[in-house]
Parts: sequence; structure tokens; C-alpha cells
Amino acid sequence: MNTLVIGSQWGDEGKGKVIDFLTETADVVARSQGGSNAGHTVIAKGQKYVLHLIPSGILWEGKVNIIGNGVVINPTSLVEEIEYLRDKGVTISPANLLISDRAHVVLPIHKEIDAAQEEALGDQKIGTTKQGIGPTYADKARRVGLRMIDLADPVRLEKVLKARIKTANEELVRLGWPEADPKVTLDAVMTAADVLRPHITNTIPVINNAIKAGKTVLFEGAQGAMLDIDFGTYPFVTSSNTSAGGCCTGSGVAPTRIDKIIGVCKAYTTRVGEGPFVTEDDEIGDYLHGLGREFGATTGRPRRCGWTDGVVLRFSAMFNGFDEMAMTNLDGLDEIENIKICTGYRMGDEVLEYPPALMEDWAKCEPIYETVPGWMQDISSCTTWEELPENCKAYVKRFGEIVGCPVGSVGVGPDREQTITVPLN
Repeated sequence: MNTLVIGSQWGDEGKGKVIDFLTETADVVARSQGGSNAGHTVIAKGQKYVLHLIPSGILWEGKVNIIGNGVVINPTSLVEEIEYLRDKGVTISPANLLISDRAHVVLPIHKEIDAAQEEALGDQKIGTTKQGIGPTYADKARRVGLRMIDLADPVRLEKVLKARIKTANEELVRLGWPEADPKVTLDAVMTAADVLRPHITNTIPVINNAIKAGKTVLFEGAQGAMLDIDFGTYPFVTSSNTSAGGCCTGSGVAPTRIDKIIGVCKAYTTRVGEGPFVTEDDEIGDYLHGLGREFGATTGRPRRCGWTDGVVLRFSAMFNGFDEMAMTNLDGLDEIENIKICTGYRMGDEVLEYPPALMEDWAKCEPIYETVPGWMQDISSCTTWEELPENCKAYVKRFGEIVGCPVGSVGVGPDREQTITVPLN
């Protein structure tokens, strides 16, 4: 069974743990969009790993990991990540890490453009991680970008790099930003290319031939569906399709080859950066931060926190076609006496079941809450569904009813073993 795992909220739902858990039965793990602005934190056998570009399957021996054509790759960041994992004892070679030759390249100068564009927006800033992701996808759409295949030939690489740096510097000047030093970009990319060159290949036949041979492929999403450039809280979104459809275009695999779609969600809601967040609540945010939870894997920024947003999740489950939800961080609610679930938005005299499109309408929305009793005990040592408190099980079931999609597993702690299967009958 080929499975797609994607975030159902605004990212940081704990996809890395879910993917790591499912990798045991997979042969290939493939990532299809986003860049180093995304971060997956995985805790395996007491060891913590923070991944940004490399699929989480790299932590298992004997798995093939693929960075697909829809990903935008900062070569220097990828080399640093490879070195970081090798220092932790993880084996990485062209046999277990393949990079699509069609994936676009994030240049140091893209980060400069990203920062300049954010500053120019002033109070209307998007809240990007300033990793150069948006400008790289813009280059891709404008058909002026560099791809990983350009790194295969050093002579060609130097030629196309110099040309792109020249036009990028002209853009920086227009934004009132200092020109970037061409030598910095040239040296960084040329050096990283020497390391990455053996990993670069046409990954599309690799994935499809694996499926044809009966192997199991696990597709790894990055960020969350409500950051999707088409379906998310535009313009406070990322620059790629983080939804189920992005998996197909970003990996070269047809929709008919995906057997199961799992949406990862937290037992509450979080968001990093700017943008609407109807169920945001300072009280639960202070509580979670006080537990040492909810700080970004990539930026270290405290995440904005709030109650479960059934409106967002209902919409996400619809346009992604989730077969089931994987709930993480259920233990984060252990000490909360009364737990709120948003069932709808009130916008004036209207009750919305799905999110509006306009930012002005988002600002008018107020959450409609249903309150359920908490369980008020530590569940982190529970290993089966039957061991969980009755109020805890009732919350999980009610969660699925409001979203319109059943919860198939819950996480009661950060380690891969702290995952409980939920009976769907």
C-alpha cells in the first residue's frame, strides 16, 4: 500500500514522527514539495533528529529516500544536513538518498530577495522564514530558475549561476537592498555541487518502477495543507501545493498509484508566522509553552497556539481526501479540565462550516465552541487504546465526528513507540 502523509493544519503537526513510524513497512520514502523552511523533528530510541530537506526514512536502514522534483533545494543547507546526520551515525550514500534532477535550486541570493520583499511589505508581511523559498518558486514559474541538473556539469553551472546572479542583483537594487556578492553565491553552490552530484538523478522512473515492482512507497508531505498556495489562508501561505495534489506533481507519480492518504493533526492547533487563526488562545499557548512545547524546529520561534479548529480540519479533510487522521500531542492536553473544539465560525448572522476566502472575512469570524471534559491524568505511558481514560477516548472520537474523518492513531509522547492505533469500527 502506497501512503501519503501530509499535515492537515498550518504545519508542525508532527508529521516526522508519523512518517518515521510508518517507514518500518515502507521500501521508499519520497518528499515532493517545500524546502528547508520546513522542519521535521523525529525522536527515535531516545535520539533527537531535526530534518529539513532529507526524508525521515533516512533514519531507517535499507530504505531509499527521494527528494522529488517539486522540492526546492538549498545545496549548502542540504550538505550541512547530510553532515549533521553522519555525525549522528546515520549512513548516507547515493544508494539511500536520491535527488531529482528536475528539482529547483535555492541560491543564497534568493534569501536576500526574500528578506528584501518581506521588509518592503511592512505591516503586511507574510511572516516567511526568509529561506528564499518564495523567490525560488517564483523563478520556477517565470522559467528562469536553476535546477539540480545544472549542478551536474561544473562548467555549465558557473555560466548559468553568473547570469542568474546578475539579474537577481538588479532585482535587489529595485527593492532598495544592497547587491549580493557574486563570489559568495558562486563559491557556496559550486562547493555543495561537488558533494551532491553523485546523488542527482531522474527520480521519476525510480519511484514508478518501485511501485511497478510491488514495493511500498511512503510519500512525505512538508508544512501543512492550510499553507497550500491554492487552498490555504492566502496570501499568508507558502509558495507550493502542500495538499495531496502537490504530491503527484512534485514526485511524478499518478494519483491512481496512491492507495491511502493520512492527514496529520495535533490534538489542538498551532501556527507559526502571520495570518488568520480563529481559535488562537493565549491561555492554552502559555500553558503549552510552559511545558516546553511548541517551538519551531526550523526557526525556534514560539508557535501560536489555540483550540482544535474543526472548520479548518473539515475543509482540509475534504480537499485532500483523507482516509484517516493521525493525531499527535494528545498528551499535551493531559492537565486541561475543559477542552474546547471549534465546530463552526460565526461571521455576522452567518454560521460557516468552511473557511472564507477573503482575509477581510477571516477577521470577522468568531469560533463556535463545544466543550468536552478533560481526563486530567498522564497518558504518556499508555500503549493501547483500551488503556486510555474514557474521557480521552471520547474526545478523540468526537474530534473525528466534527472533522468528518476518523482518527486512526494518536501520539501520547514524542518517541516513535508512543503511538497508539485507534480502532476505526
